[in-house]
Amino acid sequence: MTLTQLRYIIAIADTGSMNEAAKSLFISQPSLSLAVKELEKEIGTRLFKRSNRGVSVTQEGMEFLSYARQVVEQYQLMESRYIEKKNIKKKFGVSMQHYTFAVNAFVEMVKQFGMDEYEFAVRETKTYEVIKDVKDFHSEIGILYLNEFNKKVLSKMLQESGLEFHPLLECGIYVYMWKGHPLADKEEITIEELEEYPCLSFEQGEYNSFYFAEEVLSTYEYKRLIKANDRATMLNLMVGLNGYTLCSGIICESLNGDDYCAVKLKSDELMTIGYIKRKGVAISPLGEKYLEEIKKYKAMGDESGYKDILF
Repeated sequence: MTLTQLRYIIAIADTGSMNEAAKSLFISQPSLSLAVKELEKEIGTRLFKRSNRGVSVTQEGMEFLSYARQVVEQYQLMESRYIEKKNIKKKFGVSMQHYTFAVNAFVEMVKQFGMDEYEFAVRETKTYEVIKDVKDFHSEIGILYLNEFNKKVLSKMLQESGLEFHPLLECGIYVYMWKGHPLADKEEITIEELEEYPCLSFEQGEYNSFYFAEEVLSTYEYKRLIKANDRATMLNLMVGLNGYTLCSGIICESLNGDDYCAVKLKSDELMTIGYIKRKGVAISPLGEKYLEEIKKYKAMGDESGYKDILF
């Protein structure tokens, strides 16, 4: 296996055509086809499916391709820094479910490192995409939660993707709503008291399974349920319709404003928020600093309880 072969398969995947890939690489199509066949024979895996409509990557090929891109990108960084003597920015990316504290931790990390030497990416997205981003090297770290309901399914998926889960915070369940909600002044709320109000849930798209839900109690038969795609829309629905969502209770006023509150749900349910990363891959200094910022929320929660952590 050579670096050249890896570049070849990336070009084929990006163009979807052996002919177009050969043109972009300035080699003949027979030479390209031979190189791919030799690589497939060496690794014992079929990377591409060929048809009249072009070339598509196989399921096994997608996994191999994610590693190939990582190797080629790392080589290009080394080549630019040590051969071409270019000052290349270090990269760090994190993907997460919709947690304001995880975004806030990212903000604090960026402030400390600055933007001159680093290129950052933060992706607040669907559960499946969080896992896929880390699997495909788009993000170094992913932030999501596990509980008794989704643990078996997501743990199996993580294992099959070559990922591992590390717990960060364990918390109870809170009802997140605007401060003008009729139940906002209560010390504790039962699920029955919420029946007349719309429950708000983040849309999971194609992978809209109960196991991928970002909110606990996803199998509960809600009388009123509204799906939303982003946090801003959800906040508007809280005010306009007296909607609510279920969350960890860790909320950040600096990002969501001070018009919202979290009230404890009367439930024994627990959620464990943690980070996922690739097995056998060390966390970078940027990643370590990001996790350090998130762990500050655990220390604050241990002192005052998550309900009172308002930033």
